[in-house]
Amino acid sequence: MTRVRPRIFGRRLERAFFLRATPIVARELLGRILLHDSPEGPTAGIVVETEAYLRDDPASHSFRGLTPRNASMFGPPARAYVYLIYGVHHCLNAVTAPEGIGEAVLVRALEPIEGLELMRTRRGDVSDRELCNGPGKLVQAMGIGRSHDGVDLVRGPLRFHDARSSPPARASIVRGARVGITNGTDLPLRFYLRDNRFVSRG
Repeated sequence: MTRVRPRIFGRRLERAFFLRATPIVARELLGRILLHDSPEGPTAGIVVETEAYLRDDPASHSFRGLTPRNASMFGPPARAYVYLIYGVHHCLNAVTAPEGIGEAVLVRALEPIEGLELMRTRRGDVSDRELCNGPGKLVQAMGIGRSHDGVDLVRGPLRFHDARSSPPARASIVRGARVGITNGTDLPLRFYLRDNRFVSRG
């Protein structure tokens, strides 16, 4: 059965959106909606923070080449790259660039807009602000796990949509250094919406 999406949802992002320079994709994902139609029910949030990871980037998982762990990062584009960090938290990336080039955009924070009760069930007793304001938090709230590694972000249950509202003005987007890494800290590849209270704290 097809669920009826709220009026805030626009068209689904197609593969061509992701087949572009990774920093552009990272910037233009801001204000888009990440939706997961999970067996437990739908959850969704507006993307408010991202980071780009490039092939010649010392902080990128692809920097040392293709491995079984990072294979999804090498494409094709518009696939999910999901990995475990610190043995505890999963992170969601949208694969970009042509197939064979290991680049992706890390989704760092969402503003939750649908399925908040389900998110609270998954996340525990936290405030709405704390549901998705970090890469590990949003993955838990959205019910995303390692089983989603490599899934199609265009045709599958995990996908991105336009919002029906106007896209964020360029002046409202901040670009700066990434956080939580030790290499490539000088590269301005983090993008977030200025003054949005759901942006992660770093």
